[in-house]
Amino acid sequence: RPDKGPRLQEGMVLAIEPMINAGVYNVKILDNDWTVVTVDGKPSAHYEHTVAITDGEPMLLTVL
Repeated sequence: RPDKGPRLQEGMVLAIEPMINAGVYNVKILDNDWTVVTVDGKPSAHYEHTVAITDGEPMLLTVL
């Protein structure tokens, strides 16, 4: 929601981790307490971008 949570400030580094699913967005964590799967078992992909907040434009740290 707008104006909620911490403000981004220079020096912060964020991990943005979208998960793209072929089916539903609902997920569950397996018994190993680490693996995340969709409840319908359809294919999904998870990736991460690391972004540094600078005095100017944000800097993408992830090598593409």
